[in-house]
Amino acid sequence: MSTIWKVLTRKKEIDTESVEETRLSRVLGTFDLTALGVGSTLGVGIYVLAGKVALTAGPSVILSFLIAAIASVFAGLCYAEFGARTPKTGSAYVYTYVCVGEFVAFVIGWNLILEYVIGSASVARGLCLYLDTLLNNTLENTFKEIAPINVSFMSEYFDFMAFGISIVLAIALAFGLKESSLVNNIFTSLNIGIVLFVIIAGSLKGRKRL
Repeated sequence: MSTIWKVLTRKKEIDTESVEETRLSRVLGTFDLTALGVGSTLGVGIYVLAGKVALTAGPSVILSFLIAAIASVFAGLCYAEFGARTPKTGSAYVYTYVCVGEFVAFVIGWNLILEYVIGSASVARGLCLYLDTLLNNTLENTFKEIAPINVSFMSEYFDFMAFGISIVLAIALAFGLKESSLVNNIFTSLNIGIVLFVIIAGSLKGRKRL
């Protein structure tokens, strides 16, 4: 039993030479990494869920966002500490492997895969919902006729648009890190611009009294 426990809790040791040596191209700068972090945090969810949160929480939505921001800051500080302690590719998987053990790292690694799959699918679906709204629900009506899904816990139809967006983004990633980073920088800058526009326009044109 002790042997199994040692196997499950054995930790990965990283020396200085292994940190310096890497087969990956280091092409990302400070702006690229910042845009990558902002793009991962400020996604489609702010457009899809912000209205529902405001409807449910009311004026307390500001407090809700403040609490979420504080939690995000602490999470970011933890990742910064882990990144400084373990400057190796692999994100939370490697951090856990070095600090906690192999079994926990195995679980977290698979959780990360599920997280990215579900997150990417949610972003693609949210984008399609907004595009479909501009098209007067034409896509939804068409997909319901072509590929309906008669399962209670799943969507009513197969979203070909979301599937196509996921494939296009996967192909963009296959071109290389530098090219995909450029695309991410463009979309992140556009995203920040839209958010700032909504904040400024809401501050100037919003009704002060209900």
